[in-house]
Amino acid sequence: MENNKLLRMDNIGIVVESLESAIAFFEEIGLKLEGRATVEGEWAGRVTGLGSQCVEIAMMITPDGHSRLELSRFLNPPVISDHRTAPVNALGYLRVMFTVENIDELVTRLTKKHGAQLVGEVVRYEDSYKLCYIRGGEGLLIGLAEQLGHK
Repeated sequence: MENNKLLRMDNIGIVVESLESAIAFFEEIGLKLEGRATVEGEWAGRVTGLGSQCVEIAMMITPDGHSRLELSRFLNPPVISDHRTAPVNALGYLRVMFTVENIDELVTRLTKKHGAQLVGEVVRYEDSYKLCYIRGGEGLLIGLAEQLGHK
C-alpha cells in the first residue's frame, strides 16, 4: 500500500529576461508580489542539475492566497534556449490560465499598458466562459477566463 499522497501544488515557475517587467505585468492581472530573493550556490544547482547557479526570483501570489507563480531571472548560468515564440501546440509548452472578472477590460489594459497581444480572439464557450490567450510580457503565453453568470 502506498503512503505517498499529493498535498498541493506549490507554484509554477517561469524564466524571464526582466523581473521588473514580468512583475508589473502579473500585478496588472491581479497577482501580488509576495517576495524577492537571490538563490545561488552549489546546493541550488544540485536541485536543478545546472551546477553552481545564481538566480533572482520573485514570488507572485493570487488574491485568494492559494496559487503562486515563481518568476526567475538566471544570472549564471546564462539562458540557453527560448521557447516563448513556439506555437501553442509545441511539446512541453507552458501556459498559465487565470480566471478574471472582466476579460475584455483586462485585455484592453494589458495591450495598452504592457504591449500584450491577443493570440486569436476572445471566444465564448457555451454559457460558461469567455476565454482567450494573450502573449503577455516578454512573449509569455497567458490564458484568461471569465466565468459567465457568476458573481
